[in-house]
Amino acid sequence: MTAVAARILDGATVAAALRASVQPDVEQFTAATGRPPALGIVLVGEDPGSEIYVKTKVKAGGESGLKVDLIRLAATATLDELLAVVDRLNRSPEHDGILVQSPLPPAMGRDAAQRVFDAVDPAKDVDGFHPVNVGRLTQGRPNLAPCTPSGIIAMLDHFGIAIAGARAAVIGRSDIVGKPMALLLLRRDATVTICHSKTAAIAAVSAEADIVVVAIGRAGFVTPDFIKPGATVIDVGTNRITDRAAAAAILGASSPRLDAFDRRGSLVLGDVHPAVAEVAGALSPVPGGVGPLTIAMLLKNTLAAAEARTAAV
Repeated sequence: MTAVAARILDGATVAAALRASVQPDVEQFTAATGRPPALGIVLVGEDPGSEIYVKTKVKAGGESGLKVDLIRLAATATLDELLAVVDRLNRSPEHDGILVQSPLPPAMGRDAAQRVFDAVDPAKDVDGFHPVNVGRLTQGRPNLAPCTPSGIIAMLDHFGIAIAGARAAVIGRSDIVGKPMALLLLRRDATVTICHSKTAAIAAVSAEADIVVVAIGRAGFVTPDFIKPGATVIDVGTNRITDRAAAAAILGASSPRLDAFDRRGSLVLGDVHPAVAEVAGALSPVPGGVGPLTIAMLLKNTLAAAEARTAAV
C-alpha cells in the first residue's frame, strides 16, 4: 500500500484569520478609549533567535493596530534591573500587556525566568505564566492563557479536527507548553496523557493518541512508530541545527533542505521526524506551523488585557 502524505496544517493561514478577527475589536477599542491597546516587550541581550522573534512581534503588533514598545537591556543587565523595568511597566497606565522575551542571560541565575513571571502584574501577563493565571487555567476559567497552546487549539478548530472525545498525547511537560497544552485539551473534553523523559514505552503510549502535540526540544525525536496512522501531529519544536551531518541524518542525504543549510550554515528542525508525514493524517510543519499562531495569540491576549483593564476602571 502506498503511503499518503499527511495534510499540512499551515499556521500562517490560521494566524492571518486570527489577526483579521481581532482587527475590528482593536479598532473599536481604539475609537472608544482614544488609544490603541499597548504592549511592552523587554529584550535582554542580543540572542539572535530572540532578536528575530521580537522583530516579528513588533511588526505584527503594529500591523494589527497595537502600540508596541520595545525596551532593550544589555546582556550585562542584572536581574534587579530587569525587575525594575517590569515594575515600571506594571505601574504604567499606558501599557496593557507585558512580555519579557526568553531566554534570559544565564548570568541572571537559574530562577530568573520564574522570578520575572512572578513579578508581572497578572492583569498584564499576556504570556499567561503568572501563578494566578496558571491557577485560573487549572480551574478552567482563564482570561490570559499561554499563547502557544492557545494557538494550537485555534489551529485544531480552524482545520476541523475534533478535540472532544479524542485521545491526546502531549510529549513534554514544560510550564510554557506541555502543562498548559494538556489543560486546554482537557478543557475541550479530550482524554489527555502527558509523556516525558521518564515515560515507559513512550512510543507505544503516543501511538494510542488521535492528537499528538510534541514539545520536547529534541530534533527528529518523534518517529513514525510514535504515531497512529491518520493521527494529527502538532510539532512545537524549534531546534537550530548547525551540524550538517546531524541535519542530514534526520532529513536524509538527498533532502533539498540541505541546500538551505549550505547557504545559511544552520537549519531549524522540529521535534517530529520528516518520515512521520507518511503516517500522520495531518501535520504542522516547522517552520510555518505553530510559530505564527503564537504571535497571533499574543496580539489577541493584549487586546483581552486592554479590554479587561478598561472595564475595571
